[in-house]
Amino acid sequence: MLMAAYPDDGVLRALAAENNLSETAFLVPDGDDFQIRWFTPTVEVPLCGHATLAAAAVVLERLEPSRNGVVFRSASGPLTVSRANAGGYRMDFPARRCEAAAGSQGLAAAIGAAPREVAWDGFNFIARLDDAAAVRGLAPDLVAVAALPCVGVVVTAEGEAPFDFVSRYFAPAKGIPEDPVTGGAHCALTPFWSARLGRTEFRAMQVSPRRGELTCRLKGERVELEGACVFYLEGEAQW
Repeated sequence: MLMAAYPDDGVLRALAAENNLSETAFLVPDGDDFQIRWFTPTVEVPLCGHATLAAAAVVLERLEPSRNGVVFRSASGPLTVSRANAGGYRMDFPARRCEAAAGSQGLAAAIGAAPREVAWDGFNFIARLDDAAAVRGLAPDLVAVAALPCVGVVVTAEGEAPFDFVSRYFAPAKGIPEDPVTGGAHCALTPFWSARLGRTEFRAMQVSPRRGELTCRLKGERVELEGACVFYLEGEAQW
């Protein structure tokens, strides 16, 4: 949502709750750039990929179609989004390096599967399962997931051609039972799978009920995520 200035945080939370999407992005012009903030229906979050993609589409297709890119000033630093081939967009995000997880007791019971390994990206547990079918078939106990000492749980496995890996993301503690497509999770999944597959570029599929495809590239301490979006609703809100 584009605004002249940010209203009170309570208004932003109420608008996000009214939208009832995983996250709503709020934009405020800042010179040639834009400030951006993201809210779930219950809390503000430090980074959101698909809402940033949508925000870039609004700027580059509706507000300033002559531009080839835009910089968003955010809690996670400057985020650059530029046009990519075939009408998509390329986002430059900070990488989230993973380490072996400690304190993940209860994770297997919460997700209903025994992970091959568990990592920690500073926000979420990353649980690696045996195969893509196991990820698709999960039916986690969301009450138990919400009680874990983490923001959310990323579940992943090697993919089936043409995808290199698949994932799902559950974050009921911040009002998101399951996120459809998660840029922040792929900021961790890209270096995670790079360390295991010995590559720096991947095609990924988030196998949520809605599903979503991404191209992911590891570039040092940054992750480049590429995808597309579709306009489905435009309007105005008053408060």
